[in-house]
Amino acid sequence: MYTYLLVNLFSILIPLIASFEKKRLHFIGKWKSFIPALVVPALIFILWDMLYTHLGVWGFEERYLTGIRLGNLPLEEWLFFFCIPYACLFTYDALKYLVRKDYFAPAVPVISPVLIILFLVVAIFNLEKIYTSVTFILTSVFILLHQYVFRSHYMGRFYFMFLIILAPFLLVNGILTGTFLEEQVVWYDDTQNLSIRVLTIPIEDAVYALLLLLANVSLFEFLEKKHSRPSAAESLRSRLLL
Repeated sequence: MYTYLLVNLFSILIPLIASFEKKRLHFIGKWKSFIPALVVPALIFILWDMLYTHLGVWGFEERYLTGIRLGNLPLEEWLFFFCIPYACLFTYDALKYLVRKDYFAPAVPVISPVLIILFLVVAIFNLEKIYTSVTFILTSVFILLHQYVFRSHYMGRFYFMFLIILAPFLLVNGILTGTFLEEQVVWYDDTQNLSIRVLTIPIEDAVYALLLLLANVSLFEFLEKKHSRPSAAESLRSRLLL
């Protein structure tokens, strides 16, 4: 059974097809931004994944895999870090077009500090649980940087996107953690997490997903802003024409 591979393919199928729509969004035309925004975080998270697989924090049930491995990870796990973020980046960009108003922006000064404090407190009281503590601390610090250092203008839109993708997140992660299967595709050592599950999904997975997708969106927004900025030559030409 190629369950994990099929989950990846079905997750990206509709967003990938819709990316070629040319009249309005034309997401595929933003490849200079979304390709680095996918690849750089993927490489970082794959290294993290390799370490945790080596330590036995999580692992994979072979019956649901193709059997192809790169390093100590199955091929499907590598694909996960490209397929899921691609689908989410497409959703993020589509929502920016479809929902013009940033409804969550006024709530960001409340949402971000609450998440920062909540994640830090949970991490401090569970330092011995490596999946919980590392994930929660890194996510807390990253949100803190966005809120008080980068002062990112897009956090409201990011939170809105994350809320929208929670339903497919529950479906995809539910399948991978065994909600609809006899066994888990991805298993966890519950001594390294809080043992709190939504359906069969460890609560840490949601925070892990938030961190990964915020990394994708952050790099995407940075590159989109950079590519939309006129070059020095274009600026000089404009001044001369004036």
